[in-house]
Amino acid sequence: MMQYLNRKDAGLQLAEKLSPYANRDDVIVLALPRGGVPVAFEVAKALHAPLDVFIVRKLGVPGHSELAMGAIAMGGVTLFNKGIVSDLHISKEEIDTVIAKESQELQRRELAYRGTHTPPNIKHKTVILVDDGIATGASMHVAIDALRRLEPSKIIVAVPVAPTDASDLFSTIADEFICPLVPPHFNAVGQWYEDFTQTEDDEVHTLLAESRK
Repeated sequence: MMQYLNRKDAGLQLAEKLSPYANRDDVIVLALPRGGVPVAFEVAKALHAPLDVFIVRKLGVPGHSELAMGAIAMGGVTLFNKGIVSDLHISKEEIDTVIAKESQELQRRELAYRGTHTPPNIKHKTVILVDDGIATGASMHVAIDALRRLEPSKIIVAVPVAPTDASDLFSTIADEFICPLVPPHFNAVGQWYEDFTQTEDDEVHTLLAESRK
């Protein structure tokens, strides 16, 4: 089964699937940082659409931070995996501690990535929401919930790779779901990239600054 060379390659291939949305003044591309930004940069460039970020933070289980018990997004929207919270007997105090930590990081990233630029007005816009892939889907889910409150006309979730259950879910909760690669056996997003080097803040800042030109 196919593999992407890197996030740039994934963005170029994803942009081909999104070509009907090129050269439209009602379209905006929003990336989930950090990994979604290099993908979204190529999409926005190909579509001649503005690029911005929509910041979401995973809420990791205490002591097992790679396991998501939920996520938070800009605007104070929070989503929980109630099954994980219940099964692992995670207390309210533990949840509040994680939320406080991730809220601080969310605010830091917003300042680092956006600086003095105000968030875009997406009311009545077609939003193309991009990440480098979907694993659990918690971050993407809370991003959609938060964006709905801003009254876009349409939310398109566009990712290079996702498992079949995520494909089924986001085909339902987004207005459109575009994903070129939905492998039947999915372990992690990184396995579908030859180069999945972590995206750093400097790269995010550089790509956003270039897109604003």
